[in-house]
Amino acid sequence: MIDEGYHPMTMYFPLVVHGAMLIEPTESESLASLDLFVATLRDLAMRAKAGEVEAFRQAPVHAPRRRLDETRAARQPKLKWEPPAPFVEAAE
Repeated sequence: MIDEGYHPMTMYFPLVVHGAMLIEPTESESLASLDLFVATLRDLAMRAKAGEVEAFRQAPVHAPRRRLDETRAARQPKLKWEPPAPFVEAAE
């Protein structure tokens, strides 16, 4: 969903329906933007059913960050901010 321009859900709901998603657009969303969102979800579902597994495994492709290692982050949290290493420019 990130590659399609949408922030994905962080959890699914309700828990009694396998694979259900709760989507709550704000009142400011237009009908056109909702229709585009539905079309995007349908396209993603058709791609998944067609077996485009590798495209989903590699996602997100167009984001500044790749998949996060949430397990490592939970086991080894960084509790203090440290400045990034200095950027070294290539020689001309």
